[in-house]
Amino acid sequence: MTATDHDILTGTTERHLVPLDGASSLLVHAQVVEPLAELQTLAASQGFDLRVCSGFRSFDRQMIIWNEKVKGIRSTLDHDGRSLSLDSLNAWQKIQAIMRWSALPGASRHHWGTDMDIYDAAAMPEGYQIQLTPDEVQGAGIFSPMHNWLDSALMADNSALGFYRPYGKDRGGVAPERWHISYAPLADIYAQRLSSEVIAQQLRGTDLLLLDEVVTRLNEIVERFVRV
Repeated sequence: MTATDHDILTGTTERHLVPLDGASSLLVHAQVVEPLAELQTLAASQGFDLRVCSGFRSFDRQMIIWNEKVKGIRSTLDHDGRSLSLDSLNAWQKIQAIMRWSALPGASRHHWGTDMDIYDAAAMPEGYQIQLTPDEVQGAGIFSPMHNWLDSALMADNSALGFYRPYGKDRGGVAPERWHISYAPLADIYAQRLSSEVIAQQLRGTDLLLLDEVVTRLNEIVERFVRV
């Protein structure tokens, strides 16, 4: 990776991506397609239809999500995944609340095309709308059986799969996201190269709401919410 790859790190290019299954709106890193297909085949052998509902997400798209959450147009969730009002919070508290479930633009793992949100299409009744909430993926949740199997598959002596859960545990930053998987052989490289300086360079001059507080707290943000 060179300095010119900062556009990949921060989600401002699509040159590393390809459509997944011919769906032009669903993009992943070109080098993820084959290992993902292998994972899907393995899942199918156990009766699961593992599919991706969110792959690459651009800087601009992440900016829209962020600003809409700051404005209250889009819901911000609490630790339990329930709607939370930001009205009484100061700037730093708002940032922490938002980043519990949503990445800072320029610092999202979805920028790289190596990370994706998955679900089990075989478990969905007709008309079901995917929520990507803890209730779906744990306990009696609709997608819990697939994720229980996946836990075992990822822990097994089968490292050739290459996938893992970057948000599998609560480390006090990003909430556990059982639906989020990452292709380690590529994602680990990008994660090592993403720094506060790269993020700050991308954010300068943008319309990011709470930008001043973000820049002031950026090192802490990276250590708590970006490093996993």
